Amino acid sequence: MILCSNPKAQYESHKAEIDAAVAQVLERGWYILGEEVRAFEEEFAAYLGVRYAAGCASGTEALLLALVACDIGSGDEVITVPHTAVATVSAIEQSGATPVLVDIDPATYTLDPSKLEAAITPRTKAVIPVHLYGQPADLAPILEIARRRGLRVIEDCAQAHGARYDGRRVGSIGDIACFSFYPTKNLGAIGDGGAVVTDDPELAERVRLLRQYGWVERYVSHIKGWNSRLDELQAAILRVKLRTLDADNAARRRIAWRYDQALADGPVALPSARPEAEHVYHLYVVRSSDRDALQRHLADCGIGALVHYPVPVHLQPAYRDRLPGADRLPESERAAREVLSLPMYPELTSAEVDQVIEAVKGFRA
Repeated sequence: MILCSNPKAQYESHKAEIDAAVAQVLERGWYILGEEVRAFEEEFAAYLGVRYAAGCASGTEALLLALVACDIGSGDEVITVPHTAVATVSAIEQSGATPVLVDIDPATYTLDPSKLEAAITPRTKAVIPVHLYGQPADLAPILEIARRRGLRVIEDCAQAHGARYDGRRVGSIGDIACFSFYPTKNLGAIGDGGAVVTDDPELAERVRLLRQYGWVERYVSHIKGWNSRLDELQAAILRVKLRTLDADNAARRRIAWRYDQALADGPVALPSARPEAEHVYHLYVVRSSDRDALQRHLADCGIGALVHYPVPVHLQPAYRDRLPGADRLPESERAAREVLSLPMYPELTSAEVDQVIEAVKGFRA
């Protein structure tokens, strides 16, 4: 079976370096918020072109830390999309704020800026554009509206490590940004992890306080916080993988190009890349009106295609009938019925890519 994603393959491609980095942490004997975390934060911030990065326990908690650092909570509203990992909406609710949903652009699966202004109310405090599947959201009009209306822009970069919009890395463009290092990500740990990045020194300091009980000095809380720390082992692993992130993303783009060329006249609709952006293909997502049959056909051919995501957030049992904007999201609902992710990771062999292509071309609806 050719897997849709394969974090073990990436470990094996960096095995000697990762094993050495882990052994060094174990020998050093300092396992939480030590030298590896500090070094990774500096290196990741430099890579993105921002001043500050703070490691934390997960991408979900990165979003929560960013929201709370921006003084967003009960009584406030935050605009985002329903076609995303549920973490985006979950973090907004954990902050005490209300998620307000707007529809996606059907070509790029990211927030449709033309729908944004109508969703703003006097309670709106922020917008979270999601750079989904490795595709940057259309940030220029989103930022223009947000600046004019006095809103924070919190980038959800969980699937877009290394992507660029108008020449700048995503994560360096809004007020504050959040990353996940879940194992399947373009930059993935071997376990959970996340980071919050920003150029704002006050926001950076608040995030650092919030992630560890509000401590300025040990055991003394100056603000209310919680435990959301990136551990030394994961930071050491991420430092190894960060060195090859651009090369890995280039490999993803080469695979995407092969899919594009071979499937241009095939039975599926192909993903489109925003011309002013650099897509990093966390996922290669096709569309079919007969998606479920296509997925079964690929499984029969030994291809592990997956659906990201099968149910938009507003139709999931935990959120149904209670999120503002849920009655006007046709493109998100249609995408959930039609999208399918083909195998995509840097270690895919040429023969495996050929096998995926032939299996897709052999589908008959």
